[in-house]
Amino acid sequence: MLQTAICLEFVLRIPLLLASAAVLTLAACGSGNPLDGNTGNSTAQSPQVSDKDLESQVTAALEDAPTHGLTKDLFLKGGLPSDPAQRRGALLGIAAAYATALAVGKVDPARIRDVYTVPRAKADLSAGLAEALSKKRYRQWVNSLAPQSAEYQALSKAFVALVQRSPSLPDTGIPAGRIIKRGSTDPRIPPIVRNLQQLGYLPASEQDGPARTAGLATNRYTPAIAQAIARFQADSGQKADGTIGNATIAALNASPRDRARTLAVSMERLRWLDRSPPATRVDVNIAATLLDYYRDGSHADQRRVVVGQPGWETPQIGAPIFQLVANPSWTVPRSIETKELSKKPGSYFAEQNIIRKNGRLVQEPGPKNALGQVKFDMKDDQAIYLHDTPAKAMFQTDQRHESHGCIRVQDALGFARALAAADGILPQFEKALASGKETFVALHTNIPVRLMYHTAYLGTDRRVHFAQDVYGWDNDVASALGYPTKTPGRFRANSADVGP
Repeated sequence: MLQTAICLEFVLRIPLLLASAAVLTLAACGSGNPLDGNTGNSTAQSPQVSDKDLESQVTAALEDAPTHGLTKDLFLKGGLPSDPAQRRGALLGIAAAYATALAVGKVDPARIRDVYTVPRAKADLSAGLAEALSKKRYRQWVNSLAPQSAEYQALSKAFVALVQRSPSLPDTGIPAGRIIKRGSTDPRIPPIVRNLQQLGYLPASEQDGPARTAGLATNRYTPAIAQAIARFQADSGQKADGTIGNATIAALNASPRDRARTLAVSMERLRWLDRSPPATRVDVNIAATLLDYYRDGSHADQRRVVVGQPGWETPQIGAPIFQLVANPSWTVPRSIETKELSKKPGSYFAEQNIIRKNGRLVQEPGPKNALGQVKFDMKDDQAIYLHDTPAKAMFQTDQRHESHGCIRVQDALGFARALAAADGILPQFEKALASGKETFVALHTNIPVRLMYHTAYLGTDRRVHFAQDVYGWDNDVASALGYPTKTPGRFRANSADVGP
């Protein structure tokens, strides 16, 4: 563990990253003391523990901070006070702050985002803290407060492994250029192979093989390398076709420290979440543009989604689906009407079946309706919902941040039928669909939906995957954890439609 802590210090403190890093003191803890209301506490209990045991337990527990993507400096920066009473008070404060960070998060998401309504973790730490310190079990107890899910454990393991390898993983500068296809030769193959080997996608023998081959074959893009590239692409949120384009080159050039930062931020976001989410629910990862459906505690389905583009970001909210709308109409938001439709000719509105009704533009049900054949109505204050779309080709693209904030679902009609069947209302939904008219079909049981932004996550293949930080939302979280901020990559939506 000491080696991991030392490596983490290397990750955070090399000069390139120090320029924008900010190490926080205890007073700057985003989640505060576990007695401040965030954790539901009201009365502190004084632990029966000697000063020596208190210090030993707290310092030992902080050695585990790197397994959570954290550093000791976030809680203990500099020396402790020499005065015994002040020293004890400082240690108790550190113990409480570290416990709170693992139980509910170091950062309060409501303070860094205008909208965050995803159900939060709750913890009553006061009694547990006093008991753990008194029984000399603080280290075990505090680690139990962090999420115990397979996803959190996978991200933690990946973080520790990456940090331990960081000193031998230099930044790479593979130049952009022409597309590299299987069987072709390119002088960039050797550094690409070295990068893949260092990141664990190729064994050392694959790195040695090309180097021993004379002439142009040294630079040959072999099937083994292509398979490794495809795995790397899948983990990086790209199309896993094994063809090396500039997007793949850019991902390969990403610093190992960048990936460690992403993992740390995603672990923090997992700490925010309710530890016992509803057994039947819909989770949407906005960053990865994926929807996961859980039924009775089991993963039942995954499908692609299209979410908001930068400037029209899909918010992180928790809200239930309460009804299905067959053959929906679409009332055009005034912002879209003003910014995107105000200069359209009359022929456009006729072609798109858009009329003016009660002073608003309304697109009537039909094959061109932006909501497609079904809308999933949610109870939320942001007017966000899931829906179908006539633009089916968008689901085949790798970059799916294209909407105005709502979520377009791949094969939404099939998904709606699955929900309706599970709820016992499939006959009613099919009848409503066949009518061709806008019809509202209420669910017997609301289905909770969580819209979350996780740039590192555990895929259905049980591998850790990374998604591009399209919105730049990792920065606020990273900064609060002592990591540097980064300039988000340039992004331009490709979609020409004006759907929600």
